[in-house]
Amino acid sequence: MSRLVIISNRLPITVNRMDGELHYHPSAGGLATGLNSLDDSYNKIWIGWPGEDIANEWEREAIRSDLMKRSLVPVFLTEREIDLYYEGFSNKTIWPHFHYFTEYTVYNDEMWQAYQEVNFKFFQAIEDILREDDMVWVHDYQLMLLPAMIREKFPKISMGFFLHIPFPSYEVFRILPWRKEILDGILGSDQVGFHTFGYMRHFLSAAYRITGYEHEFGRLTIGDRQVNVDVFPMGIEYDKYAHPNVDAQTDQSSGEIRKLHASRKIILSVDRLDYTKGIPHRIRAFGQFIRNNPEYIGKVNLIMIVVPSRANVDQYQSLKTEVDILVSQVNSEYGTFDWMPIHYYYRSLNFAALTTLYKEADIALITPLRDGMNLVAKEYIAAKDDSKRGVLILSEMAGAVYELNDGAITVNPQSAKEIEAALIEALEMDVDEQHKRMEEMQEKLKQYDVKHWAATFIREQQKLKEKNKMHHTTHLSAEALKVVAESYEQAAHRLLFIDYDGTLMSFDPDPQAVKPDQEVLDVLVKLASDPKNTVVINSGRDRTTLEKWLGHLDVEMAAEHGVWMKENKKWQLNSNVVDGWKPKVRELLENLVSRTPGSFIEEKDYSLAWHYRNIDRDLGNKRVREFRDMLTYLIQNQDLQVLEGNKVVEIKNSGVNKGKATQHWVNKQKWDFVLGIGDDSTDEDIFRALPDWGVSIKVGPGRTAARYSLTGVSEVRRFFTQLGQIAEEAKA
Repeated sequence: MSRLVIISNRLPITVNRMDGELHYHPSAGGLATGLNSLDDSYNKIWIGWPGEDIANEWEREAIRSDLMKRSLVPVFLTEREIDLYYEGFSNKTIWPHFHYFTEYTVYNDEMWQAYQEVNFKFFQAIEDILREDDMVWVHDYQLMLLPAMIREKFPKISMGFFLHIPFPSYEVFRILPWRKEILDGILGSDQVGFHTFGYMRHFLSAAYRITGYEHEFGRLTIGDRQVNVDVFPMGIEYDKYAHPNVDAQTDQSSGEIRKLHASRKIILSVDRLDYTKGIPHRIRAFGQFIRNNPEYIGKVNLIMIVVPSRANVDQYQSLKTEVDILVSQVNSEYGTFDWMPIHYYYRSLNFAALTTLYKEADIALITPLRDGMNLVAKEYIAAKDDSKRGVLILSEMAGAVYELNDGAITVNPQSAKEIEAALIEALEMDVDEQHKRMEEMQEKLKQYDVKHWAATFIREQQKLKEKNKMHHTTHLSAEALKVVAESYEQAAHRLLFIDYDGTLMSFDPDPQAVKPDQEVLDVLVKLASDPKNTVVINSGRDRTTLEKWLGHLDVEMAAEHGVWMKENKKWQLNSNVVDGWKPKVRELLENLVSRTPGSFIEEKDYSLAWHYRNIDRDLGNKRVREFRDMLTYLIQNQDLQVLEGNKVVEIKNSGVNKGKATQHWVNKQKWDFVLGIGDDSTDEDIFRALPDWGVSIKVGPGRTAARYSLTGVSEVRRFFTQLGQIAEEAKA
């Protein structure tokens, strides 16, 4: 049976010590519900911290034994680790920073060191458990370094990562001193999930600008892996809130709440005490609403539930004080002997009490300043499944708004004026409108519940795993290299097609700055000196440059993707090319360059290339789209082709490409060994033009038709050096 290994900071079971004995009870949160709902085709193992500092080794062993019966593996943390890794880096650095509260962010090297150590501690806890055929799912901001640690030891394992909080914009994220290490850690995964497209977009932007990885429709290529970055909005266990198990006591509580607030509208606010939730802003806005709309005095109540959180953190202590003062001010200013505007409860509620409040509340006022998702909004809607009555006022900054904006009244949480207007709209909304909005939101939440969230993430990861297998090229090393080398050695007539830029030489912002170094020249001399070899440099370079750099060598060449071909030391022009189109296209490109500093035009005999290696990737892509649109009208009915390479766009005659140049040499005689090697999309034409038995080699990452792959220029040089040594040994 396939195994799903789930790794999160907390286990779904919390261990407590009471009266000298160990007790186990379920942890709060919907993650366990979603993951436990996955079908039985997976044997699930869950790794995490049990929630208590257990120092005694005997107790640790007892807990390991007890939890193993439930397929749970504990990671024990010391008091210091809890303080520096969890309370420290996770909650004093990552939490505020990712929620845009950089003024609260602590940049502390000792906490960062502890964060690294604990992530490695999690890795050590699972190192002996993992198998290459497992599927791994790592969760949240406390374990962002873990995927890369696992990937290093298990390079072929299928691994996903889900971030349950926002991912900030690049301009905010880049402030973190450890930004690259965090990105590299997450990108150890094959699939990275976020609640919203905005978070996904921010992550992809940071990945490009900080680590250099480009994406295509959310797919990053890292080495020989495809990394899928996508949106998976987390749902709730809908039926749990829609149809809770109601006992007699809960029924009685419901009646008491309604009796207490008879003839008054209930506005409900439920939050954990956190500066991201916008609680002070909400209280001030409610006070403004009462002040500006005195006709509602005595007719509405704000029931505000604030769940205690991180009481030992300074910001939370001052926030608690601020909330207490603001509530007192509003109540003292507007309250009467028989009416208090705000009913404020600083405590946790059990499930029965919470769902009772959800069902009875006329309005839910959910206005965080920044929130990854906010499941409270979804729970409130589900609790209205029977009545269909109620109004949700929701912050634009909550992740849930992207699913619920059709039915909720959305507000900017910083605007007291907007919240006031939303309260008036909600209080005056007729029942039919409430029904319509509720039903729309409920239908979405029923379909996209927490079970759907978990199943979709795993299904997409499984598809990616299978796709990577299908498209996987064999790295040219070990046995594969031995097979190719033996085939090369035994062949009497060999044909070698070699690309130049990105294959023999690394890229440079200046195309003229990469003339061949001595190592490349030595490699080509050795290959060309073997009488069994015909070496063809098949490049997009212009013939003048190729002749200047390589013309003294005994190699044949195809320049400008086959516009010019050099055989028997003579250059010949492909008969299919014309250049009458160039002036119009050059004018278009010059306009592009004038608006895009850092880009430039390279003019060849029968083609034009626009290079944008030195500019922002997104701006480059925008300009490429503009160029394509304008070019469509400019060159109608002309036989031209637009080639997109590595930060370059080239316009040339469509009847010419590297593949046709390749076929020209392949068809010249019978060959025993044919090889083609290149790094970008233009070289795919070479691979497709080779005989079925030919050796095709893709240099660098990316999907390819090639059979083999090499990671970069240095590996290419070593490979050809080995082939050159075979020739020397044969002579000896």
